[in-house]
Amino acid sequence: MSQLLPQALLTAIDEIGKLPGVGARTAERYAYYLLRANQSSNEKLARAITALGSGVSYCPKTFALVDADQEISPLYTDPSRDKTLVAVVEEPLDIIALERTGQFRGTYHVLGGAISPIDGIGPEQLHIPELLNRIAEDTVEELIIATNSSVEGESTALFLQRQIEEQGISIKMSRLARGLPVGVDLEYADQITLSHALEGRRIL
Repeated sequence: MSQLLPQALLTAIDEIGKLPGVGARTAERYAYYLLRANQSSNEKLARAITALGSGVSYCPKTFALVDADQEISPLYTDPSRDKTLVAVVEEPLDIIALERTGQFRGTYHVLGGAISPIDGIGPEQLHIPELLNRIAEDTVEELIIATNSSVEGESTALFLQRQIEEQGISIKMSRLARGLPVGVDLEYADQITLSHALEGRRIL
C-alpha cells in the first residue's frame, strides 16, 4: 500500500489506527474523510486535540477531569453535594454515566483504572491512598464502590474492601446493584452478570 498512497495519508492512517477500537479499515476511512474535509474543519480538530494537554487537568481531591484553570472539581466544591457519600469509579468518564441518572448527590473519587496484573496495573498505580485520606478528612460515612462489572473491577472492589477493613476504618460500603439488562436473554448473559443477578434476586 505504501506505493499506492501518498506518505502523508499513510502517516495519518497509521496514527488514527493507534486509537483504541479503531481497526485498519476504519482508520483508512477516517483519514480519507479528513483528506476530503474542509481545511478549516481540520484545523479546528487539530487545535482541539492540541489543547487537550494544556486545557485539561485533574482535580487533586477527586481526580475528576477539570479545566486547567480550576483547582478543585465543582462536583466537590458544590455545597449541595454530600461529602460524606463518595462513589468510587475507575475512570473520569464513569462520572458522566452516574450524573446522567440525576439520582446521585454525593461526591466522586476516581481511581485511575482497575487492578490488572496482565496490563501491569497494580494497587500502587491507583489513587487508593488519597481515597483513604479523604475518608478521614471528610468524615465519609458511605463508599459506593462503582467499579466496572468485570474481573478487574471486581478484584479492585475486593481489594478496596480489604484495605479499609485492615486499616480498621468503620464505614458503610456498598456496591452498585448488578443484574440482567432489560431485553437480554439468559443464554446471552455472561457468567459474572448471571452470578450477580442471582445474588441480587428479589422476592415477588
